[in-house]
Amino acid sequence: MEIVCLGLSHRTAAVDLRERFAIPDARLGALALELARVPELGESVVVSTCNRVEFYAAAPEAERAFGAMHAALAERGMEPEVEVFFRRVTEDAARHLFRVVCGLDSMVLGETEILGQVKKAYQAAQEQKATARHLNKLFQRAFNVAKEVRTHTNITRGSVSVGSAAVELAERIFGRLEHCKVMILGAGETAELTAGALQARGVQSIFVANRSHDRAVALAGRMGGSAVRFEEWPGVFAGVDILIGSTAAPHHVLTRAQLEPLMGARRQRPLFCIDLAVPRDIEPEVNLLDGVYLYDIDSLQAIAQQSMEVRRGELQVCEAMIDRHVGEFLQWLRSSPGLPREVATRLRGGARDLPAHGI
Repeated sequence: MEIVCLGLSHRTAAVDLRERFAIPDARLGALALELARVPELGESVVVSTCNRVEFYAAAPEAERAFGAMHAALAERGMEPEVEVFFRRVTEDAARHLFRVVCGLDSMVLGETEILGQVKKAYQAAQEQKATARHLNKLFQRAFNVAKEVRTHTNITRGSVSVGSAAVELAERIFGRLEHCKVMILGAGETAELTAGALQARGVQSIFVANRSHDRAVALAGRMGGSAVRFEEWPGVFAGVDILIGSTAAPHHVLTRAQLEPLMGARRQRPLFCIDLAVPRDIEPEVNLLDGVYLYDIDSLQAIAQQSMEVRRGELQVCEAMIDRHVGEFLQWLRSSPGLPREVATRLRGGARDLPAHGI
């Protein structure tokens, strides 16, 4: 059996392309099951975050698996584009997954949010019975690697989430944030991390608006803020300095047409918008309005690069841990019953990363 991974990330595709392939959390398990039922595949896990969409499968033969995966996705209106999708096979697929969950492949080196996102994706596939012994072993091993890296290295030291990078950007623009008023659209994990980072920087006035008002109330309660019904957020907008979008909506929740009349009531007060959602919450054209400064998730790349310096020294230690776990997983896979002879031979010689063309 081979492990295959087909995917794209912030390293290969800009946000406008990533959002075309973004998959809602509620759909991850069902899509994994649909792929697992493809005869050439057999097991599947689908990961979709703001920075990556990746399809994992366990299959008897890699080339046929990629062809079948490509066809299955195309049937669902998600045909992979050769230029931006990467392919990984067995050893490289395992190493890639291990690096992802450890935060080594993230926009912000060492960020911890990705581990929870991959765990949820795996759980969704497992609940749908889209996984079996091979992907179960792979993902459980990945979570063990992440725990070891967090415990024995300093790779997560400092601000390591996308939310904290966004807050750092806000601080550069406004200076001290104690007197800023912030509104967060969304009440999920990214919103909570961002709110926590804001609170740590002294922000005392936080409004949370979410389509599920109960979740907005819960997050606002934890943050000492105020919950606003989603349809009523324009009513408190005039006093807001920073607007953060982090919903799971499949479309823009704030457009230029909506925002333009609201800006008139602000009396030249600037508005700083940070869009952490993929698909994006805020229509890019709002950046054309006077006094509005919009940054999407790709705009955080420069800040992320600067914050990496502190943690780069830990990379060698992390990579050595990952190499050891990859070797142990391959040893288990070689001894797995029913492994085709040609695959076993190739595994003994080391797995390869297939070229990106001919998906």
